[in-house]
Amino acid sequence: MNRNCNGIGRRDFLQTGLATLGGLSLTEMLKFRAQAATGTDTRCIFIWLDGGPSHYETFDPKPDAPDGIRGEFKSIPTSVPGVHFSEHVPNLAKTFHKFTVIRSIAHNQNNHGAGNHYLTTGRPTPVPVGCGAFVTFHPSLGSVVASERGVVNGMPAYFSLGQMARSGGPSFLGASHAPFVISDSPNGKNFRVRDVSIPKSLDPERAGSRRQLREELDRLTRIQDTVAEDPAVALDSYYEQAYRLVYSPGAQAAFDISQEPDTVRDAYGRNDVGQRLLLARRLTEAGVPFVTVYYGGWDHHEKIFPKLKDEALPKTDQGVAALINDLHQRGTLDKTLVVLLGEFGRTPKVNEKGGRDHWSFAMSVLMAGAGIPGGQIVGATDVKGYYANENVYRPEDFAASIYTKMGIDHTRILHDTANRPIQLIDRGQLIKELFA
Repeated sequence: MNRNCNGIGRRDFLQTGLATLGGLSLTEMLKFRAQAATGTDTRCIFIWLDGGPSHYETFDPKPDAPDGIRGEFKSIPTSVPGVHFSEHVPNLAKTFHKFTVIRSIAHNQNNHGAGNHYLTTGRPTPVPVGCGAFVTFHPSLGSVVASERGVVNGMPAYFSLGQMARSGGPSFLGASHAPFVISDSPNGKNFRVRDVSIPKSLDPERAGSRRQLREELDRLTRIQDTVAEDPAVALDSYYEQAYRLVYSPGAQAAFDISQEPDTVRDAYGRNDVGQRLLLARRLTEAGVPFVTVYYGGWDHHEKIFPKLKDEALPKTDQGVAALINDLHQRGTLDKTLVVLLGEFGRTPKVNEKGGRDHWSFAMSVLMAGAGIPGGQIVGATDVKGYYANENVYRPEDFAASIYTKMGIDHTRILHDTANRPIQLIDRGQLIKELFA
């Protein structure tokens, strides 16, 4: 079981249920919005490395830093002269000309609960929360996209593969915009999406009749309330999602990962992470606009180097590089936004247990597709990797840029269940380098 420093594991997650213009000129703002208006069919694969991946051991190595800071791994050249990554992401290093790395996103939420919320919603928590908190005070990126896009080809607009990030929910947008979670691994020999396959004993006609009867009984026993959502209404939302999935040929075909050639499945890696990334590609190609791929276990307070070297980095490096290359070869990278991140980076100094602790003042984020230039490093940290010190961006800027790529106005006002106005992103500016 993958756990973070508070002992929160996969089972615990599954039990939880559910601007200003900044430095932009008017011309730049209009240009970026025009780009967004023509790219409303963009899909997003949001790869969440829960726990906080180290920027030192991935995309921002510091080989010249003092002993105890630079770590045990060497750096290697990428496909772009002058840029180096960690030696344990060789496939991503070879693929760097197809994606951008932002080395300068920083914030002040130095625990899992708050950091998770900040990066998955674009809003800090309004009250202090601890490391183990499951909070969604504000709708997640995926839920907002789902509310804008709606059902596509009989499928929900928001999936989460593995499990749901703790702040990945819809908040006041309602249960119909929560992610449809597929917890089972597509790497399993007999992988099937639970509860969305028609039982052999029930033909479609009988199933439809039972559904109609259920709806009629509901009308007799409950007044429909479209404003204040109660648990029964939420249950209906999930029931509707499952029903659409059962009877959607496109959904059933997208779930059938066995249709992929063995060479493609091997390229992604025959493991839970690689096959979830492949399933995410299939779902976005079937029209799903937002898919989160959850990969936990990145809270390396001890033994960080063997844990990264033996499992976490090989899986991530192979799978994400394969995803970017596959999308490029299939001609769909331009309309698919790929994002890789966690809630923060790790401390400069290696602790006495051979690990790195939480560090929100510097982190690296990979972004590819949807018109993002390849082979680009945005921003920088200081020579020892302590702080982002060049072209520093905040989570608000990151979220504003994602929304713009997805064709959503990040300055818009939402309204909660009490009809109170809430700004989607507060004082977020676009990361200009992503729109070059």
